[in-house]
Amino acid sequence: MTRWPWVALAVAVAGCGGSTSTRPPVATATAIPPRPAATEAQSCVELSRIREARVVDDRTIDFYLANRLVLRNTLPNACPQLGFEKAFTYSTSLSRLCAVDIITVILQGGGPRTGASCGLGAFTPLGPPK
Repeated sequence: MTRWPWVALAVAVAGCGGSTSTRPPVATATAIPPRPAATEAQSCVELSRIREARVVDDRTIDFYLANRLVLRNTLPNACPQLGFEKAFTYSTSLSRLCAVDIITVILQGGGPRTGASCGLGAFTPLGPPK
């Protein structure tokens, strides 16, 4: 019963073309290819998708997502001590972390202390981890 519309479509397409047509043949029941992973920078990422964040240096943080995608966030300006401490915190009232949000470096040792606060940049997909 679910195949009937495809059969009707195939018959309709077959009836439209003649043997002398200069048009390329029309594919009748092609599968829709899967949507490719995003390749452009994103302004936000859902917090529920983030599994891990790794600080690369004072300007770069890689966010590892649940779907094995890695989003790199390059801060617009260097964030002092971020690359050395490799730890930060953030606060957001939304369920997303966005380029307009601020992170704060966590200073290790000697009790809970915080360092510089810095703005995030856009999230650029790198692909799945190797």
